[in-house]
Amino acid sequence: MTQKDKNYPFLCAVLAKQKYYHHYFQTMTQEKIIEKAYELFTKYGVKVVTIDRIVSELHTSKRTIYKFFKDKDELLTACITVYHQKVKSENEALMHNAPNAIAAMAFLHQKILERYHTINSNFYADIYRFHPKLEPVIEQAGSYAREEMLYLANWGIEDGLFVDDLDIEVVGTTVLHLLRLFKDNQKFPVDKFSKERLTFFTVVPYLKGLCTPKGLKLLKKQEELFKVSI
Repeated sequence: MTQKDKNYPFLCAVLAKQKYYHHYFQTMTQEKIIEKAYELFTKYGVKVVTIDRIVSELHTSKRTIYKFFKDKDELLTACITVYHQKVKSENEALMHNAPNAIAAMAFLHQKILERYHTINSNFYADIYRFHPKLEPVIEQAGSYAREEMLYLANWGIEDGLFVDDLDIEVVGTTVLHLLRLFKDNQKFPVDKFSKERLTFFTVVPYLKGLCTPKGLKLLKKQEELFKVSI
């Protein structure tokens, strides 16, 4: 066997690899970049994940990243937007399948806690601290969450579960600010205040104050839905 014959398998492997990477680079899309960046940001936090790291994980080039995104802020904005669209779809499905407004709130409560545990605790903290220009992007999601609160409040009133003189504007705004406050790990250190503890001992007592006698009976039956441990 000649040296050329011995090298043939190796050369084939090299050429195959080059062909693979050529195809990979050609098919690299904005969606793939967002998907990988979102995965890294939510797993490790925003600060420690650099463009270089995203490039390395994708086996691509900075040029490819900058073809779609001007800078890290723009990429992070796209990731937040995609995440909020996903949250919106999930929440709509949960509310659609809930038998009543209180159960819907419990299902949303469970989902919120699940998200807390799948996203690095530094994710939002890093954005507020190192990317303050992106706060309005996060606030946009708050406006949709506010609409959800208004919808659930009206649903509860119509079913006789919540008092009919409820100021739903105040209730919706208060709940949203409470949930945002719970993301502040400086005020509520995670080693001392679990998200389950924070939400259960604020959401349930708050709901009791909004309920009619009929609503209180139903809440008592469904209170276990709010006791989530992940």
